[in-house]
Amino acid sequence: MKIKIKTTKSSFLKKIFIKISRLFGFEIIDQANFYLPNSDKYADKNLSKVGQESMVIPMGKTKITRPVKSLDIILRTCGSVNMLTQSKERVFKDNKNEYSLKTLRSIVNSINYNKELFKTINLKLTIIDHNSEKEILEKFKEILSNQFFKNEILKVDIDFYQKGINKINEEGKEVTKNQISNMSNIHQSLDIAKNCEDLIYFVEDDYLHEIEAIEEMIFTYEKVSTQINNELILCPADYPYLYSNLQKTNIFLGNKYHWRSVEETLCTFLTSSNLINKYWGEFTSACKTEHYPFEKPFHNIYKKELCISPVPSLATHFTNINSVYGLSPFIDYKKLWDDNN
Repeated sequence: MKIKIKTTKSSFLKKIFIKISRLFGFEIIDQANFYLPNSDKYADKNLSKVGQESMVIPMGKTKITRPVKSLDIILRTCGSVNMLTQSKERVFKDNKNEYSLKTLRSIVNSINYNKELFKTINLKLTIIDHNSEKEILEKFKEILSNQFFKNEILKVDIDFYQKGINKINEEGKEVTKNQISNMSNIHQSLDIAKNCEDLIYFVEDDYLHEIEAIEEMIFTYEKVSTQINNELILCPADYPYLYSNLQKTNIFLGNKYHWRSVEETLCTFLTSSNLINKYWGEFTSACKTEHYPFEKPFHNIYKKELCISPVPSLATHFTNINSVYGLSPFIDYKKLWDDNN
């Protein structure tokens, strides 16, 4: 009987303590089972609140002062070109259309992984396509049908954009037709991006995403931009070529991933419309002259603005197995491939 009274009293005091801590904005954790009563969650769950606070155990809370308002995903697709600058076969040796379809599926799956995010964040997915077969375009439409977010499929206007492209590249060679279509597609993407409300995710059609990729990028952007009091660039791919040289880097804690500062990416990255407009000349220069490397104008921006990528990767570039610009290390490629069938 005495034990029962003691337990009841202890439980009553615990409830009072929880209410008081909640009132003052404190979080408590039961170290016996890692349960957080104020959040009604266990520590292995996502503890952050979009637009409000980021929480990482044991680092505590970061109050968000830079909330994300909207996300525009711009996916550039091209079913007629297997590899833009290489003649090698891709990993799993499938046709290019299958990589495009799996990329789109992986993005849609990642969006649907946490629909709650988009109750406060406007979302739109735009496909800008060049030369994909009608059958593939219909499959794109099928994947996007009955989704809760806005979406559309556009055709790249090569006739308009190629007029501004120098036909001789930085190495003195003639720019190929495939590269002209690629540069036109990027330029059209940038024209859309400069009028977007907030974040834009530019993505190529051979990047398969982990299920938590979109969630992690949104929460990490809010947290890191709050910490540095500035806009930034997120590259979701952990490229193998970035490990070939010794480079100084800074490590950041995202939502559930480590992120490190980098000074190079390919053409898949997330940033804000503010940075797009601030560096409009640099971004569009990649659409007018084929530089060497192609992304050199972007790299020049990263010397002035923070660019970070996750460890391990959130999106894997499915190119040839031997390409240093492709498959990220320590990823189960077959599982990622099969998960997006």
